[in-house]
Amino acid sequence: MKQKVILIFLTIIFISCKKDSDELTDRKDMDYKQKMRELVIGISQYAKSKNPDFNIVPQNGIELVTDNGDESGTAHKEYLNAIDGNGQEDLFYGYDDDDQKSPAASTNYLKPFLNISKKAGKTILVTDYCSTTSKVTDSYSQNANMGYISFAANQRELNVIPKFPKPIQNENSSVVTKFAQVKNFLYLINPSGFAQKSDFINAVVKTNYDLLIMDLYFTDGSMFTAEEINQLKSKANGGKRLIISYMSIGEAEDYRYYWNSSWKNNPPSWLDKENPSWEGNFKVKYWDPNWQQIIYGNDSSYLKKIVDAKFDGVYLDIIDAFEYYEK
Repeated sequence: MKQKVILIFLTIIFISCKKDSDELTDRKDMDYKQKMRELVIGISQYAKSKNPDFNIVPQNGIELVTDNGDESGTAHKEYLNAIDGNGQEDLFYGYDDDDQKSPAASTNYLKPFLNISKKAGKTILVTDYCSTTSKVTDSYSQNANMGYISFAANQRELNVIPKFPKPIQNENSSVVTKFAQVKNFLYLINPSGFAQKSDFINAVVKTNYDLLIMDLYFTDGSMFTAEEINQLKSKANGGKRLIISYMSIGEAEDYRYYWNSSWKNNPPSWLDKENPSWEGNFKVKYWDPNWQQIIYGNDSSYLKKIVDAKFDGVYLDIIDAFEYYEK
């Protein structure tokens, strides 16, 4: 009997080790960049089936625009056809520290990829993190010289509307209905500085930005309604703007509606380690169908909520999650 128990025990260990070994082999052979491309393409196909004018804008992870993730590679047509623009943080300011010039090596690395996307007809949105007046001016100038649309964020938390420059960069009274018409944008995804939704809406409506990147949810956990999004589309000068919603697809956030408190002690197989730089944000195996079902493809998905709220698009974050798994 004792020998039988030992044999069963050893069999369990063998199966467990083999399973771990197989998973490591699969992970080693996986093309993480391609898996992220496939996720973005899937999101795009689903959203545009609901609204053909819906805009898809991945932030960072710009290497995905080429087939091999190298600036000398061929433009990845399927991925580029699925997106309407690229967002890039810290291009000229903020890579190492806020209000500090980004290293030339970093800027020079990113530019060729951004230009591949731009050459393919995509709008480039750059967010630099700087607050000193001269640096803000320089950020807007350098981005304009590259043909990029930029926003100088004076807070990394993206929780305030900057008072400088005034008027805003390339202010205009146009009715903006297409992404390619955007000449400036406001990145305001953290509404914690506003006591009520109405305060947030009133503050935005007093501005003339062509594009607002915001969150689907207010600080009290309530979603912005289609009616409220429509209010936000009015510029102070009589023009109209586009509104797109932030959505993280490379990390799970423990303050989102989909989070299950049991995951802390009993995490699903796709949930990975917490991001040490952002409390409450957890790496995910973004290629896992169970995670993807939370993000898109069904009536209860995150993306469907954004589409139903009548946003004009989605701003996809943590696209560069492939870097974590490639290590």
